[in-house]
Amino acid sequence: MALPGSNEWRALITEEILEPERPIIDPHHHLWPTVTRWGSYSLEDLWSDTMSGHNIEKTVFIDCGASYRIEGPVHLKPVGETEYVRVNAERSAATPGKTRIAGIVGHADMMLPEAELREVLAEHERVGGGLFRGIRHAGPHDDTGTLLNPGTRGPGLYSKPGFRDGVRLLGKLGYTYDAWHFFHQNRDYLDLARAAPDTVMILDHFGTPLGVGPYASRQDEIFATWKADMAEIARCPNVVAKLGGMAMPDNGYGWHTRGTPPSSNEFVKAQRDWYLHTIDCFGPDRCMFESNFPVDKLSIAYPVLWNALKKIAAGFSESEKHAMFYGTAARIYRV
Repeated sequence: MALPGSNEWRALITEEILEPERPIIDPHHHLWPTVTRWGSYSLEDLWSDTMSGHNIEKTVFIDCGASYRIEGPVHLKPVGETEYVRVNAERSAATPGKTRIAGIVGHADMMLPEAELREVLAEHERVGGGLFRGIRHAGPHDDTGTLLNPGTRGPGLYSKPGFRDGVRLLGKLGYTYDAWHFFHQNRDYLDLARAAPDTVMILDHFGTPLGVGPYASRQDEIFATWKADMAEIARCPNVVAKLGGMAMPDNGYGWHTRGTPPSSNEFVKAQRDWYLHTIDCFGPDRCMFESNFPVDKLSIAYPVLWNALKKIAAGFSESEKHAMFYGTAARIYRV
């Protein structure tokens, strides 16, 4: 019996690739040179997924704590990640026929004094080889003790004046801000978006609806609250939504524990309403499909995931599909 989450397990579900010629930018993946709770994930692993049938032309790497510097000032340690990814990106660009890492979103502590924050951003830019695009300082916090990844940032991060100053500085300097948090923090995120109207902000993973522990069996209630919050967030023209990242264990679907992974049809049945509501609120020009690999790799195979996303988008026009699969990411991340 194949171990759930393994390559052999994901291979139990195979599907014909839908619209194989459609160009795609995957705007959210990670790389890990060492084993983490999600495993390791190298450029070769990324290629194994992105070259598995769909036309993934480019990707954007998103901060995940990989290869931070071991020595030197604490505030500059995240720059090591950008150095590590740039090397991989250069190798991807020099390898004909392979998916290219075209952008890097690193990390900086938004609570730093402005002079230090500017120093971190300048260092990211210096080592990034022209690929550095922005910052993710994630803010997930949950105190129920039931989540695999409860976050370590503490409550109220988005409301702190220093944090908001940092996010505003990103916009002033032309950088984007990626945010990841849980659904019960969406109102805090809304206030942050209103407080930094000149910064392009990307909402990762739908604001992460939860479905385990005290959040289990509450999907209808959570969905209703989440719907209202997303509609309000979408009123902020500086916010763009990433569509994906909802196959993590904490989302509560339990696919990572089963004997077989989900098919694209099962995925669509389970998650379609979350996707369509977000697209309805933000519009295709402010939405981009994402993989969130290798985190979501615990639950679903890469080609099956993109088949599911194409099925969710089936009712949209060609120009709207192109925006969500390619154009929005190309514009927002300048790739």
